[in-house]
Amino acid sequence: MKLFGSVTLILAGLLLSSCSELHSEKTGVGRESSQVNVRNLSQLVNTKESAWPMIQTWVKDAKNQVEILPPTDPARSRALLATQVTTRSPMGSIIYETGGLLVDHGWVRILGSGHPRLPRTLPDWNSSVGNDFTTNKPPFLLVADDAIGGFFAIDGGLLGKPGDVFYYAPDSLKWEDTGKGYTDFIDFCFNGDLEKFYEGLRWQGWQADLKRLPGDKGFMIYPFLFAAGPPIDARQRKPVPLSELYGLFVDKSNAQQSKKPTF
Repeated sequence: MKLFGSVTLILAGLLLSSCSELHSEKTGVGRESSQVNVRNLSQLVNTKESAWPMIQTWVKDAKNQVEILPPTDPARSRALLATQVTTRSPMGSIIYETGGLLVDHGWVRILGSGHPRLPRTLPDWNSSVGNDFTTNKPPFLLVADDAIGGFFAIDGGLLGKPGDVFYYAPDSLKWEDTGKGYTDFIDFCFNGDLEKFYEGLRWQGWQADLKRLPGDKGFMIYPFLFAAGPPIDARQRKPVPLSELYGLFVDKSNAQQSKKPTF
């Protein structure tokens, strides 16, 4: 897999001033519950300095196709309260202002507050796989995934570079450091060369197949992508729950960081 550079916006749970809040969102994936002062919705929704207008401009100017899934209440409020990230940050704005983002016909799914076409919120998806950052410090925070069971996560310390977005590559079964924080990762999704990144992993007609793939599923490919076998077009593909792909291939306790790729 081929990827990306730096700048991080992650979770903060502390009730702090604007400056220290930005520092926390750049450096901390959650806090121990005994140290967290939970902020209410009015403290998390920043109407004067929201990052949402900036993100809307990014979407408008994006080189890759990006679809904004609309949010609903009370789902977006619940998701923002669970993550404790303000809408001053791109992550907080994406959670509160979208049900998620579908990039490149839905090949990449950036998590928000959930939508019928992407029926997973960022906090609920993490909690479902054991990353319960509301009570514990998670090893990493899952923020996006793709149609072939690749997972993007912000490192919380397990992977060796806290704050960086890592990619769990289904063709190597290793976490690869992108060298980017959340904001730069979003920029890569919008404007990066996804054809190059997924070279050899897309088949003829993949766009049509994605139209029938729900946002909580991915393609199980056999022979597995990490195994020797025929070209991708000749391999079998079957939609399965994304949780099944995660449970089958991602082992947090033995996660290994591969040599950082050159991008």
